[in-house]
Amino acid sequence: MGLRFEAIGIFVVDLSRMVEFYRDVLGVEIEWDGNGPHCEFKHEGIRFMMYERKELEGYLGKEVTYPSGINGTFELAIDLPRFSDVDIEYERVVSLGATPVFPPRNEPWGMRSSFVLDPEKNLIEIGSWGKGEEK
Repeated sequence: MGLRFEAIGIFVVDLSRMVEFYRDVLGVEIEWDGNGPHCEFKHEGIRFMMYERKELEGYLGKEVTYPSGINGTFELAIDLPRFSDVDIEYERVVSLGATPVFPPRNEPWGMRSSFVLDPEKNLIEIGSWGKGEEK
C-alpha cells in the first residue's frame, strides 16, 4: 500500500470568519466552540482542519511567509455528479458571499468547472466530470 494523505490543514488569519464561511456558505459541518487556534470540520474522506496563522511560527520555530492576493498555491476541489449541479452550486455560494473568480464553463479536458474564493482568497473549484449525467 502506498502513501495516503490523511488530512489537509489551512493556516488562516481569521479563524472565526473562515469557520462561518465553510459552515454557512459551503455547508461543511463543524462542532467548534470558538475557542482555541485550531478547528476540525466533519468531512468524509479526508480530515479538513484550520489553524490560526499567528500560532504557526512559534510552533515551527521558523519564520513563515504567506501569499498575498489570490492564493495560487493550492485549491480545494468540490466534485459534483452532474454538469448542471455546477451551475446551481456556483450561483448558490456566490449569492451567500463567495467571491466569484469565473462562472461555470466547459473545459477542453471534459470537465465543467468554476472557481470562487473564500474570505482569505483561497481558491475553491466547483466542478463536475459529468459522471452522474444521463447518457
